[in-house]
Amino acid sequence: MKRVCEFLKNAEVYYLATVEGDQPRVRPLRTVNEFDGKLYIQTGKVKPTSRQLAANPKAEICAFKDGAWIRIACELIEDDRFEAKKSMLDAYPNLRNMYDENDGNTQVFYMKNAAATINSFGGEPVVIEF
Repeated sequence: MKRVCEFLKNAEVYYLATVEGDQPRVRPLRTVNEFDGKLYIQTGKVKPTSRQLAANPKAEICAFKDGAWIRIACELIEDDRFEAKKSMLDAYPNLRNMYDENDGNTQVFYMKNAAATINSFGGEPVVIEF
């Protein structure tokens, strides 16, 4: 899991795919944080991402960096604990101008049943499950 976290942080931007009805939705994100032995992402409850994950927690994440790419298939499970939100915002203090642990909007999700595949041109794929 640490390798997956490092890859996403080094890529700086990753793309999260969710589903809205029968329409895939993809958007760039930057937040990834390890907390309590799990890998987390962050969004806001007012965003479509939140509604989409509430309806269907299955998601995929993809990022590319230095000739290698990662694709993560997982379920994103909300963790409403203050500590989980605080850990994310402490890791990304620049978000504090938009989010707060107690604002009722900040939302963090951890990856469950995750399978990450790291590929590179000419290399063998590496699969990491967590």
